[in-house]
Amino acid sequence: MNTDELTMLTDFYEITMANGFLNEGIGDRIVYFDMFFRSVPDGGGYAVMAGVEQMIEYLNGLRFTDGDIEYLRGKNMFSEKFLDYLRGFEFECDVWSVPEGTPVFPGEPLVTVRGPAIQAQFVETMILLTINFQTMIATKANRIARAAEGRAVMEFGARRAQGAYAAVYGARAAYIAGCSGTSNVLTDKKYGVPALGTMAHSWVQMFDSELEAFKAYARNYPDDTTLLIDTYNVLRSGLPNAILAFNEVLKPMGKRPKGVRIDSGDITYLSKKCRAVLDAAGYSDCGIVASNSLDEYIIRDMLIQGAKIDLFGVGERLITSRSNPVMGGVYKLAAVEDESGNIIPKIKISENVAKITTPCFKQVYRLFDSGTSKAIADVITLHDEKIDASQPYELFDPEFTWKRKRVEGFFARPLLKRIFRKGKCVYESPSVEVLREYCSMQVDGLWEELKRFENPHKYYVDLSEKLWTIKNDMLRTYTVD
Repeated sequence: MNTDELTMLTDFYEITMANGFLNEGIGDRIVYFDMFFRSVPDGGGYAVMAGVEQMIEYLNGLRFTDGDIEYLRGKNMFSEKFLDYLRGFEFECDVWSVPEGTPVFPGEPLVTVRGPAIQAQFVETMILLTINFQTMIATKANRIARAAEGRAVMEFGARRAQGAYAAVYGARAAYIAGCSGTSNVLTDKKYGVPALGTMAHSWVQMFDSELEAFKAYARNYPDDTTLLIDTYNVLRSGLPNAILAFNEVLKPMGKRPKGVRIDSGDITYLSKKCRAVLDAAGYSDCGIVASNSLDEYIIRDMLIQGAKIDLFGVGERLITSRSNPVMGGVYKLAAVEDESGNIIPKIKISENVAKITTPCFKQVYRLFDSGTSKAIADVITLHDEKIDASQPYELFDPEFTWKRKRVEGFFARPLLKRIFRKGKCVYESPSVEVLREYCSMQVDGLWEELKRFENPHKYYVDLSEKLWTIKNDMLRTYTVD
């Protein structure tokens, strides 16, 4: 996608604060910001991280054009000193991120930015926009893919997406999280996500008869014939005509059909009937594709009821994450450095406990059981803390500290990886195929109880004792009279 104008895709207060920081002489002060979220969409057990590649593209392209500066000058709000700073702007921050495809949980940093206050504050909007949207879609897609129980799921949502960027990046995120492909051609061209499609009802309507339409399609695409059979009547005309087209066009060519698609009606009932007729006609290898406002709950119920579906096409309820269309990620100051380079923790306190932030420059470790390789818990630590897996480790609930668990026989992996060093990208984004395989492996490393759609098991994100002590002391300092 064209990133030339993304520098100015920001909230206006990012610019007013940047101007103020510079004028007050604190624009170069080194600060630390964390991006995190507070709750999992749809009440699920985990989210799936996505959007890092597009965050990198944005940060690599971060610069102010003459047109940008003239626009800001026209506001009559910003000092010439600030506009001169923007003219020579070069991104200088360090950035750490959890890799795409990783299951992530509330409260833990997904992205950490360290750098001059002007810069680290300014990138807030685009980091949130990029990570929030793709993580939301990846999370929804992963739920839908799991509901399909190994059957293919195609992302069909471009025409319902909320804009071109959403269509392309949403399809990318869906593929990473478990979908098998997309209807979106641009996403295939840019990222290699397999683009597939069949026909619309208009194809059938353009011919004098349904049979003629099916034969024409089979002649044009003999190696990829999937016929839409619900334009008129699935069982009375669509399926019989499809079988005639298979027999009269494909069979003489030595070809086999890929499938038939049902886009309306009681798809569970129709799929059972179609499966029996196709098998009797010698086409047991012909798949049945279902589409029409599907989501994880409908797919789950269809399969429970015995639907004979081989591939699900999911559109609007995936690309918009219709049941929970907002990923509430936030970007908060966690620490600043003094003139000697000492890290000074910062905290935001609220009557709403969920909005209290965790201070300090941090790392996140995931603890895995050595025997099963299943994830046990995540631990947020100070950035330079190490978890010694050769020794027992005590987990405790940060809110209910008497809830404790001693774990042994585990290994620990840090989640936050360095993406930028002093403004230069030091990370090579994997292909979507690699990310998709990685995501599958990481989700397999979660206990099944955590994957329930309703009332999933709570996965603990704990604080190390050192970090908890700092946070607790700051809370006492600011809240005790």
